[in-house]
Amino acid sequence: MSASGGGKAIVAALVANAGIAVAKFIGFAITGSSSMLAEGVHSVADTSNQGLLLFGRKRARREATSEHPFGYGRDRFFYSFIVALMIFSLGSVFALYEGIHKLSGSDDLTSPIVAVVILVVAIGLETYSFRTAVKESRELKGDQSWWRFIRTSVNPELPVVLLEDLGALVGLVLALAGVGLSVLTGAVIWDAIGTICIGVLLGIIAIILIVETKSLLIGEGVSAHTANSITSALVGGPVERVIHLRTQYLGPEELLVAAKIAVSSQLPTEAIAEAIDHAEARLREAVPEARLVYLEPDLDRTGGGPVGSVGEALEPRPDTASR
Repeated sequence: MSASGGGKAIVAALVANAGIAVAKFIGFAITGSSSMLAEGVHSVADTSNQGLLLFGRKRARREATSEHPFGYGRDRFFYSFIVALMIFSLGSVFALYEGIHKLSGSDDLTSPIVAVVILVVAIGLETYSFRTAVKESRELKGDQSWWRFIRTSVNPELPVVLLEDLGALVGLVLALAGVGLSVLTGAVIWDAIGTICIGVLLGIIAIILIVETKSLLIGEGVSAHTANSITSALVGGPVERVIHLRTQYLGPEELLVAAKIAVSSQLPTEAIAEAIDHAEARLREAVPEARLVYLEPDLDRTGGGPVGSVGEALEPRPDTASR
């Protein structure tokens, strides 16, 4: 599965969130709505997050050095992890604090129609941003469910933007409901409840993203399906089977593959070298993201077994494994 893409979705989210943040703070200044304030802080955090994602993509393109011989591809994982932490700290925690604080207050909303208009416009802008993220994600998602795509994607930005935009849309609806109920009932508590709901929602999204990006950051291998593709590509000709296989994503588009392959003891050195070259070529064709490949020929001392089987020696990440 390709790991590229996501740039347009990030830029669309950044532009939308920057404009929305300004409008929300103006709305808060006029109305005094805690939901508007929480949503304003949420949009500022989202705008900063998109900036960090773009910065991470730029940093990841740096050439490998002697200090970092495998390059800087994991910068994209690192900055996505920072974004998840920011969603939790700046978005969730602040919204929960503001909502709880509002529960003990008695200030009425002023000019609530302003808040309603701003929230409706913001919903339209966030819908545009969300549709852009969905469109860019579809090619990578394939026939997976959206939840499985978020759990297994090695592209860290698209799941972040998808969940951010989804959270923003639901948060806007909650803010609109809070303001609307406060106007209809005359009880400002509904605005506070809406703010608390926004905080809980952002907390859930942040925890999901923290778990997923942490797995990529500390080093994650390929799925069982990709592991089978790798072993199938390596086996052939003098290569009898794969004895051991270890994989790790060094970045969304760069996969490290290290394998010990079984060859006949009767082969001369030149034939073994040729067999390794052919196996590597087949692997790169079958799995283009396999950029760094290390193959070690050896005699098969494991007692045989099915060619290319995924057994004790092969330990890929299952598609549905918990991270």
